[in-house]
Amino acid sequence: MPQNINLLIVDDHPFIIQGYENVIKRFPNKKYEFTITKASDCKSGYEAIMNPDVAYDYAFLDISMPDYPERNIFTGEDLAKLINQEMPNCKAILLTMHSERLKAQTIIDEIDPIGLVIKNDLTFENMLLAIETILKGEKYYSESVINFLNQQQNEKVYVDVIDRQILHFLNKGIKDDDVALYIPISSASVLSRIENMKELIGKKNCSNNELLEIAKTNGMMLK
Repeated sequence: MPQNINLLIVDDHPFIIQGYENVIKRFPNKKYEFTITKASDCKSGYEAIMNPDVAYDYAFLDISMPDYPERNIFTGEDLAKLINQEMPNCKAILLTMHSERLKAQTIIDEIDPIGLVIKNDLTFENMLLAIETILKGEKYYSESVINFLNQQQNEKVYVDVIDRQILHFLNKGIKDDDVALYIPISSASVLSRIENMKELIGKKNCSNNELLEIAKTNGMMLK
C-alpha cells in the first residue's frame, strides 16, 4: 500500500501551485501518494499551520507573499519558523526569487530548511528531482543557491544531488566511465561534473581518490 505524504503548499502564484500538482500527478515512484493542502498568502498559510486537517510531512513555502501583520507573519520565512515551532516533524522547502538569493545563507542558518530553491532554477525536471531528494531525507538546494554558497564559504563545499550520487558510486569503486549506468545522465556529463568538482575544491589535476578524500571532509558526500 502506498505511503501517504501530506504536503502543504503556500504560494500566491497559482501557476507555481499548478506546477507542483503536475509534478505530483506524474511522480514516478508509486510507493508514495500525496495529499495536498493549498494556501495563497501568509494569512491562509498561518491558518493552515495553526488549524491543520492533517499533520504535514513537508511544506513548500514561497518567501514573498501578502503578509499577515496581525500575527507578525510577513514572509514565508516566518511561516517556516512557525512550522519549526508548531510542527517539528514537518520539513520546510523555501522558494525565493532570484533577486533575493543573497538571503540564502541567512535562511539556511536561521531556518535550516530541507530545501531552498531559486524560482529561476525551476523546471519540471528540477522540481521532480527536488521532491525525490527530500523524500530520501536529503537536502535539496537549487543550482543558483549552490553557486552562491560556494562563493561565500571557506570550508564546506556545496554540490547538488547528482554530484553527490557520482561521488557515492565512485566511493563504491565504480569507474567514472561506468557511473552513468547508475544515474540518469550521460557518461560525458559524469566526467564533466567530476572535473568541475575537482576545480571547485581547488585540485583540478587530482585523482578521483583524492577528490573522494576531500569530499568526505567537506560535506560533499551523501549521508
